[in-house]
Amino acid sequence: MPIVDTHCHASLVWYEPIESLLGQMERNGVDAAVLIQIQGEFDNEYQFDCVARYPGKFASVVLLDTDAPDAVGTLERLAARGASGVRLNATTRSAGDDPLLLWRAAARLGLPVSCAGSAQTLSAPEFAALIGELPTLPIVIEHLGALSRPDEDEATSAARREVFGLARFPNTYIKVTGLGEFGRRALPVVAPFPFVRPLPDYLARAYDAFGPARMMWGSDYPPVSVREGYTNALRLTMAELATLPGYGDADRELIFGGTALTVFPPRG
Repeated sequence: MPIVDTHCHASLVWYEPIESLLGQMERNGVDAAVLIQIQGEFDNEYQFDCVARYPGKFASVVLLDTDAPDAVGTLERLAARGASGVRLNATTRSAGDDPLLLWRAAARLGLPVSCAGSAQTLSAPEFAALIGELPTLPIVIEHLGALSRPDEDEATSAARREVFGLARFPNTYIKVTGLGEFGRRALPVVAPFPFVRPLPDYLARAYDAFGPARMMWGSDYPPVSVREGYTNALRLTMAELATLPGYGDADRELIFGGTALTVFPPRG
């Protein structure tokens, strides 16, 4: 079973270079990864370089200045360079007559969207309307439908649950995270499961809503290193999903590789 990590960051100016990610992948049997450009970085050359140096290992999801006058032209040039997707925020809109111009360009260019946002922006009616306008564009919701931290209050938890309702649109997907993004560390730490039980039921809700063919695992490396760590983000999430009713080997193969290879196939 190929394992694909769909949410990694690599950079020479923030976080870690690609060699650090490769080391984690090799130690944990991860075959390929999707490089997600960090927020605020519009220079995608390093990601393109990583794809070229390690053919078949990486896909590049690029970021661009969506407010720039030639944003669509920039996206076209990035697609021609071999981008596998584009990272947009749920609130991204274009100036002018068509606020969805950039989203429509992504659909036309065959660039799936890795979609960032808070539970509130992802659950807003405006975002649901956007998805409905673009039925051919794969939209992959990051971080299990919220920010990469445990929900702070019931309102945030309720909004995250609303995000799972976006599964009614067949072009939506969701990234499954490590447990440290929504679980709380047990104090004192207890081996081999260092989280407080019961965990929030987000994995079960995502599985029931989207099904394995529209779920994909992403570690959020390297920020995961200050949570439970890369190995735990993979192995403990695998183990937790395996406890869900009806979950089997075919589901695991989709969530931890097959879905990603369909949406963000490695380049080179």
